[in-house]
Amino acid sequence: MSKIWLIIKREYISRVRKKSFIIMTLLTPLLLATFMILPGLLISMSGDSETVMVLDRSGLFEGKLENKKDLNFIPLAGTLDQAKTIYQETDNTALLYIPEMSLDNPEGFVVYGKKNISIQTQVRLENMLEKEIESQRYLASGLDREMLDKIKANVSLTAINLSDQGEKDNNAIITSVAGVVGAVIIYFFIFMYGVQIMRGVIEEKTSRIVEVMISSVKPFQLMMGKIMGIAAVGLTQFLLWIILSFIAVTGVSAAFGVDAAPSPAAQYAAGQVAAQGEESGGDDEAVQQDSEKDEFANTIQDVKQSFANLNIGLIFICFIFYFLGGYLLYGSLFGAIGAAVDNETDTQQFMMPITIPLVISFIMSYSLVLKNPDGPVAFWMSIIPFTSPIVMMVRVPFGVPAWELLLSMGLLVAGFIFTTWIASRIYRVGILMYGKKVNYKELSKWLFYRV
Repeated sequence: MSKIWLIIKREYISRVRKKSFIIMTLLTPLLLATFMILPGLLISMSGDSETVMVLDRSGLFEGKLENKKDLNFIPLAGTLDQAKTIYQETDNTALLYIPEMSLDNPEGFVVYGKKNISIQTQVRLENMLEKEIESQRYLASGLDREMLDKIKANVSLTAINLSDQGEKDNNAIITSVAGVVGAVIIYFFIFMYGVQIMRGVIEEKTSRIVEVMISSVKPFQLMMGKIMGIAAVGLTQFLLWIILSFIAVTGVSAAFGVDAAPSPAAQYAAGQVAAQGEESGGDDEAVQQDSEKDEFANTIQDVKQSFANLNIGLIFICFIFYFLGGYLLYGSLFGAIGAAVDNETDTQQFMMPITIPLVISFIMSYSLVLKNPDGPVAFWMSIIPFTSPIVMMVRVPFGVPAWELLLSMGLLVAGFIFTTWIASRIYRVGILMYGKKVNYKELSKWLFYRV
């Protein structure tokens, strides 16, 4: 055991001292902070009010286009050429031309701009024009738009899980995000550091350093030490990313005076509130803004409550277990591949059978497991050791029976022991094998060699 510890220490220290490790550990949180802060910064920079000049030849929209907080209208008279001349002498955003038309055939609208008109501005103008045409059509047909708006109903369902522990709110979006984030991290961690094990073994094998090391330690000790050492490097980098990302996001937010970009759920909620505000058409803008703020605050509170209802402790424990278990399972196989070949080009034929279960579990998690986390496909894929690290992490936030979780963990440990045994049999022969093209038939023979 002491020799394995020495190898772990050597692998850990040698890798954390590399410039690439230090640069990636420091650079990744800064990039993450930039991507989180940049949207908010751009929004704050582009938050100026826009002014649109309007030439209405139809007379249908005279006094109907109301000024908003960030969008003002200036009516013009005269011909289109005169309006263009006046517009070009100003710094206004756009010129909206409304030709002569009837309510039955509203067409021919044109918006002129000195530069490209933003999609947001164009869509807002289209919505306002459509709304006004609809209102006048309602009036012409004798219908009351306000009464029709009151008839409309917005239905929102609150999902609640009935479990042995009582009733708990269940937000499918938040639950899915919690599971998918953990699964994605495990997926990329296995690939990234598994390949590092393989490349490290190939490098030591081709440089003949391993011949000196084998004289002092057993091949199994060398393989386990390398796997454990690189696992410790990965955990260290992952924890540093979490800490440094929090510091970087906080620091950049304070430096630029903006908040980080809201979560997708919060952005969706804000969009819904803004859309409802555009459609409401209330006369009192202050009351409308207060209502929007209250509704948005309630939505954010619901999101926070959904996170609070998640079993964060269980999710974290399962993440660490499947994080390490999945890595150890596949890391031993990557190490065996590195020992069986002489260069990285020859690894392609052996990597395919290893990567297929990972890719399938990743794809199935999005296509089937999220849709039916308690279905037979989700159950079996969360039990099989080669797919359970990813699929089970997606299922855990939805709630998994204790016996399924324990069975999955037990089989993952058994799978790790089995793959380590296979990898050690290949490793002990292949680590000293040079200049020979290895195939699957040859690998099967190595399993029964006596060394």
